[in-house]
Amino acid sequence: MTEEKQLQCPMNLLMNSIGGKWKISLLWALKETKRFNELQKLFGGITQTMLTKQLRELERDGFVHREVYKQVPPKVEYSLTDMGADFLPILYNMNDWGAKHFEELKNKR
Repeated sequence: MTEEKQLQCPMNLLMNSIGGKWKISLLWALKETKRFNELQKLFGGITQTMLTKQLRELERDGFVHREVYKQVPPKVEYSLTDMGADFLPILYNMNDWGAKHFEELKNKR
């Protein structure tokens, strides 16, 4: 399937937007506004480069807002846009499903 056809399917377009190792976790973490360093500490295994890349992609796709405060040192905060907040019920459902099946999934790994 060509990329153009994939982008015509709502599910494929969504998966292209939120796919990746960190994006779902970042959206979950951004239920509350956070600074870059807070996110980096929260996700100890992510490099600064990867965190920046994932946040920029989420910003590009309209899920995340980046607010830059003009001060010294610079302050940058990330929060969910209205579209990102609209996705939260799906994340809560995923969390509930994961909690329900946690032991079963853990035992299969």
